[in-house]
Amino acid sequence: MSTKILIVDDAAFMRMMIKEILSKNGYDVVGEAENGRDAVAKYKELSPDLVTLDITMPEMDGISALKEIKSFDPAAKIIMCSAMGQQSMVIDAIQAGAKDFIVKPFQADRVLEAVAKTVSS
Repeated sequence: MSTKILIVDDAAFMRMMIKEILSKNGYDVVGEAENGRDAVAKYKELSPDLVTLDITMPEMDGISALKEIKSFDPAAKIIMCSAMGQQSMVIDAIQAGAKDFIVKPFQADRVLEAVAKTVSS
């Protein structure tokens, strides 16, 4: 059974990049969301094994979405995606329960390493 992943990023291009990396490597991308509010709704609907979550998004940012998902599913496995220079937000996200983080622009091997490590944890 392949790992079900929900990709959350406000940029369609970034979602496409992550989806391509994951799909090529046997992961099942079950859904996409473009803001934190959609992410929370889709998480409840799809019950993914893992979420890649952008930190900076409109409507609800990634850290708020992370906290909300963790509030109803403490076992949720979430990897944060950040741009360079967002270290303080990454620290907040890890403290709020994120398992790992990846930095944009995405390096395929780093994305796969973070996903493999998080899924097996």
